[in-house]
Amino acid sequence: MQVMRSHFNGLKTVLLFSLIWALLLGMGAVVGGGRYIWFFALLSVVTTFWSYWNSDKLAIRSMRAREVSPVEAPAMYRIVHELSTAAGQPMPRLYVSPTSAPNAFATGRNPRNAAVCCTTGILELLDERELRGVLGHELMHVYNRDILTSSVAAAIAGVITSVAQMLMFFGGGNQERPNPLVMLAMVFLAPVAASVIQLAIGRTREYDADEDGAALTGDPLALASALRKIESGVRARPLRPEPQVETVSHMMIANPFRAGDVSQLFSTHPSTDARVARLEAQARALGHL
Repeated sequence: MQVMRSHFNGLKTVLLFSLIWALLLGMGAVVGGGRYIWFFALLSVVTTFWSYWNSDKLAIRSMRAREVSPVEAPAMYRIVHELSTAAGQPMPRLYVSPTSAPNAFATGRNPRNAAVCCTTGILELLDERELRGVLGHELMHVYNRDILTSSVAAAIAGVITSVAQMLMFFGGGNQERPNPLVMLAMVFLAPVAASVIQLAIGRTREYDADEDGAALTGDPLALASALRKIESGVRARPLRPEPQVETVSHMMIANPFRAGDVSQLFSTHPSTDARVARLEAQARALGHL
């Protein structure tokens, strides 16, 4: 399977993780003068493991999805079987969510415990070629271990936010003479920085799944067309930003909520225009344009 790496997304992910870990350890250095760095590192590992191990159950339950058989979803089953076989990977479990908003996601801690879920909206909206592009993208999230990546990023960001809230109530730093500027930065700026880095990691992994999924299917333009349709479909039928949906929204192929005046910096996904431009460049490289 040919995989394109023209945008150095793996390096970007490593650099972003370095930033978020530095932020976490920096907070540990402030709290108690550095005596509790090990505690925050351990806490992030524990929360990461729990999120990672239960990612499939949590995501499927959040979308009220049910497992489907080859008879119930023949096109979806046929496409996933062909692509997983081509990639030399086991067949994942397939789920359908009774949701009119068009979207899809993959989850699971590894290829042997993976699940791919489509909403009824996306199955009705896309033709088979476009659906193949979407499913190739979702399978690459599993093969690239993006569930682990997103779990780690979310867990560390969550620990940083929790520590900032503790600092707000109990203080920290030098016990005798706390630095008010450092405390202010830790309480208010650290959680924002952690969230921005977490979202940037997610956007980078989306670009990777686009490139690698298109390489797996051999049809970048199919995914580009699907992304355009999904964007229009979400605009017409967005999901409500309820807590249970928000927990899985970063896994979806497109932001499921109504677009607002929020900066791209705080978006869970790259813009559709940017993704389509990269896919078209990939198609040109393959001689499809």
